[in-house]
Amino acid sequence: MVRVAVIGAGAAGLCALRHMRAKPSVFQPVAFELGERVGGTWVYTDRTGIDKNGQPIHSSMYRNLKTNLPKEVMAFPDFPFDSTLPSFISHLEVMKYLQKYTEHFNLEPYIKSKTLVERLTPIQENGTNDVTWELTYRDVNNSQEKTTQKFDGVVVCSGHYSVPLMPKLPGMNSFEGEQVHSHDYRDPSRYANKTVVCLGAGASGVDIAIDISSKAKQVVLSHNKPFLTSPIPANVSQKPGIRSLEKDSVNFRDGSSVKADIVLYCTGYRFVYPFLTEDCNLNIDEDERVTPLFKHLIHTQFPSLSFIGLCKIICPFPSFHIQTQFALSVLDGSLKLPSREEMDADTEEDFKARMCEGLARRHAHFMGPRQWDYSDQLAKMANVSPVWKSIQELYDMIHETRIKNLLDYKKINYELTGSDSFKVIN
Repeated sequence: MVRVAVIGAGAAGLCALRHMRAKPSVFQPVAFELGERVGGTWVYTDRTGIDKNGQPIHSSMYRNLKTNLPKEVMAFPDFPFDSTLPSFISHLEVMKYLQKYTEHFNLEPYIKSKTLVERLTPIQENGTNDVTWELTYRDVNNSQEKTTQKFDGVVVCSGHYSVPLMPKLPGMNSFEGEQVHSHDYRDPSRYANKTVVCLGAGASGVDIAIDISSKAKQVVLSHNKPFLTSPIPANVSQKPGIRSLEKDSVNFRDGSSVKADIVLYCTGYRFVYPFLTEDCNLNIDEDERVTPLFKHLIHTQFPSLSFIGLCKIICPFPSFHIQTQFALSVLDGSLKLPSREEMDADTEEDFKARMCEGLARRHAHFMGPRQWDYSDQLAKMANVSPVWKSIQELYDMIHETRIKNLLDYKKINYELTGSDSFKVIN
């Protein structure tokens, strides 16, 4: 039996458990979840800062969030959403879905909730290259009693939407208004009649700017991308990136400025794994590149350590579905990996290809259009079914539809009609 620790019981952790439960004679899993229930980032709370157990709030969910992908694309391939729901659903429906997934595959008995993983370290076995993993954990409400267990493999599913990445801008300390990261954004009502500058125009930055505009006097969406061409609310304007902040105003890179009450930073998140000891030899550089990971997934020095869901700009649940099966096929021995040197070379080649395309170093794990080839590669190597072409094509079409019509694209409904076809329904 392969003893496997899963760190985190959000969507990725649940997916890992589900696939191990499908092979009960092979895997003996246990998941460690810091929160009181499953769901990870999909567990909504009005609270920000610290939770009632003294832990930092994990979720970045806000009250009015609707998925920016249709449920037909979002679902785990082996567990569809309720077909009576519209395509674009609230975070509450996603949370219900994850709870149903947990119940359907009977995952609850394998989850230790309200459990903090404090330390994970590799233990060399008898001078060989084989390692086991020593994991120390405790109840969140009891810092005295700690338990240490040994595992043959570890699947890290702790997410990367909980520790804000804040920019360093001249004058931040001088600005007398409010400065908030989108991690702490919950509801537009507190922005009523205010002028808000939102820095960052990724998917969540744009969605939050539109959400705030329902209450705010004025919203300025500041970013360094080409300006949005879609219709946007009348009280939302666009500016280049922020050059500096002053007492009551924000200065932009085009020389213009605006008096502002609040600056909301939609600037992304950091990769943080506080439980890993130095012996785990995982490096996270200043540009948020995580190494040494083969296929953004498998630690090349310790292949029994994997990281599900580290990639960004992906179709999340289907990606977790493929990544998990790949990682587990490494653990059960059915997939023989290349040598460490070959895996490291492959990783560098992937990174250099991104640099040659003109991507920033901080985009080392961004997928976007390349996610499908990546996913197909993993599926082929692990000898598992790939993600349906219809899911890929619908995902890509939604991306184009969103760019053209930010305000209305979520009103359209879709249906998958097979592995390579879908249709629009209204």
